[in-house]
Amino acid sequence: TDRKKLHTAPVGQVFRLRPFHVLVATGGGYAGYRKYEDYKLEQLEKRGIEVPVKLASEWEVALYKSVPTRLLSRAWGRLNQVELPTWLRKPVYSLYIWTFGVNMKEAAVEDLHHYRNLSEFFRRKLKPQARPVCCVHSVISPSDGKILNFGQVKNCEVEQVKGVTYSLESFLGPRISTEEMHFSQAPAGNSFQKQLVTKEGNELYHCVIYLAPGDYHCFHSPTDWTVSHRRHFPGSLMSVNPGVARWIKELFCHNERVVLTGDWKHGFFSLTAVGATNVGSIRIYFDQDLHTNSPSYSKGSYNDFSFISNNNKEGIPMRKGEHLGEFNLGSTIVLIFEAPKDFRFNLKAGQKIRFGEALGSL
Repeated sequence: TDRKKLHTAPVGQVFRLRPFHVLVATGGGYAGYRKYEDYKLEQLEKRGIEVPVKLASEWEVALYKSVPTRLLSRAWGRLNQVELPTWLRKPVYSLYIWTFGVNMKEAAVEDLHHYRNLSEFFRRKLKPQARPVCCVHSVISPSDGKILNFGQVKNCEVEQVKGVTYSLESFLGPRISTEEMHFSQAPAGNSFQKQLVTKEGNELYHCVIYLAPGDYHCFHSPTDWTVSHRRHFPGSLMSVNPGVARWIKELFCHNERVVLTGDWKHGFFSLTAVGATNVGSIRIYFDQDLHTNSPSYSKGSYNDFSFISNNNKEGIPMRKGEHLGEFNLGSTIVLIFEAPKDFRFNLKAGQKIRFGEALGSL
């Protein structure tokens, strides 16, 4: 008589799946499948076999976007800031070093016990002599990484990888007012690309650099220039590795990014830091008001900030090689700039490059 009653729910209620859980499970499984496909493509490329371009359909992109990458990236960021016990630091960092081929001999502090958490390890500084800055060429690589693409901008489109393009205007956003930027006074009917070119006879160039997780995570100024404006696009945080960049058209326009624009001796110059999975944190050292990967945002929105004020008529001057910002893990940097027609890149698509090495010159 003292037995407690056992209440049971209907079987259908116990096994009821919510739509969110289905999306996460399906999207996560599909993302894993894409990672496997990317691995196969990398193996083919290493063997010198050209891989045909196969773009994702709208439903595939939507399915990938259903994976809560922004939430996962914020969780990853908090995990990175958890202080590790001294005895655990070397095993954890050693596993990362082995997995991604990190060269700790270049680090300013080689002792792994020095780094209290993963975040400090990712942001490790290099020895001054590890990355000599090229003084001969006018534009240097702002970071370590792999060259995905480079060349002249044509028909208002930029190549993220060979054969896959995105819209220049969608990537940079609407033209900034001439009061804040020294854009050419081109008629409104001119193409967006022509409106960016401020000097007659110049062309617009681009260069895309992919930072792998094992690369040095800081980025620097690629030339002597003045930063006058920042535009922050909240967005998705899909992977930007070369396999995904080959698969999703306008991937960089979907993802969160920070666009820095200004001018150098030849006219318009911009550097864009593109976010990716587990790279929700993009930091610009001189911009304390920038906060990336916030919990909520409006699709297609962006926010602008001008570094030109009554007290500062020029903007933020940056010297070639000067520290500019950092990523939380690996990601992508896109340079879009104006230069005379005789500007030449000293690069090959797919080559590895290190911060300080030459990108091109006149």
